[in-house]
Amino acid sequence: MTAEFPPAAGLDPMEPLVPHAADAPVPLAVPDKDPRSSLEAVRVEVGKAVVGQDSVITGLVICLLCRGHVLLEGVPGVAKTLLVRSLASALSLRSTRVQFTADLMPGDVTGSLIYDAKTALFQFREGPVFTNLLLADEVNRTPPKTQAALLEAMEERQVSVEGTPRPLPEPFLVAATQNPIEYEGTYPLPEAQLDRFLVKLTVAAPAREQEIAVLTRHAGGFDPSDLGGAGIRPVADAAGLAAARAAIRQVRVAPEVTGYIVDLARATRQSPSLRLGVSPRGATALQATSRAWAWLAGRDYVIPDDVKALARPTLRHRVQLRPEAELEGATADGVLDTVLASVPVPR
Repeated sequence: MTAEFPPAAGLDPMEPLVPHAADAPVPLAVPDKDPRSSLEAVRVEVGKAVVGQDSVITGLVICLLCRGHVLLEGVPGVAKTLLVRSLASALSLRSTRVQFTADLMPGDVTGSLIYDAKTALFQFREGPVFTNLLLADEVNRTPPKTQAALLEAMEERQVSVEGTPRPLPEPFLVAATQNPIEYEGTYPLPEAQLDRFLVKLTVAAPAREQEIAVLTRHAGGFDPSDLGGAGIRPVADAAGLAAARAAIRQVRVAPEVTGYIVDLARATRQSPSLRLGVSPRGATALQATSRAWAWLAGRDYVIPDDVKALARPTLRHRVQLRPEAELEGATADGVLDTVLASVPVPR
């Protein structure tokens, strides 16, 4: 399987990176580690339950570090739910899963006012969005009205019920999934909402050796519903994430690298294969993910290789192919590769 993120200097995305957390926070197994070491331990922990998805785990961690959200695209059965639950467990965060359907209402996600007969008052009952890691399963199967309610939670980190804003817990990440094969009865996400996701990650089937390892684990008694039995321990927490974010804010971006990011975005707008290129928001997102990647690699400055490593996952959902390009077999990743090859790299 091709890694989602190419290796950057000092960081191998195929090495263990992130630990696991259960629905309720528990004391850290290794409380004295610095933020970077803790996050490097997270992938080790998640790997105890999930095999062959190291690059996706790295992408999820980058989203948490950048206070962004992630769109996971993959067929059913490739451990998307297990990924999010394991990551939450390793980070000592709460996680919730919502199955999005055609009859799901906004209040089913955000919460609603319930009449209390004892007090004769309406009480707010929190919905599943009041969590740290929300898995929005098959988000494109729910109507636009419910999608819009989720969008407010993603962008504003709050929900409004009867005109009253209610802040969400921190950290807060939405991991939304969609099936790339089945589109019957779906409501495709509009471009404005796609642009709100920091990255789009492809969750592919594992390689043959990795799939054998999955079956071997199950034959040995592995139970996906029992993460504690899999040996996953919390090795980082919300305070560690906050410290990591503060460190990332100190990562420097040279003017030449900033110009490189802008040139890449502008090149997508001029590509003959695209009818929609990367917006300034997309360029800002690429800079943010590149800084997080550089920090994970142990540097306090961004290099062009960091930008290249994050270009595809950060930009692939922000571009639209022309119909004629699609008929010729072009893909968003292929066009981005062409752009990366054509824009001069600063020295």
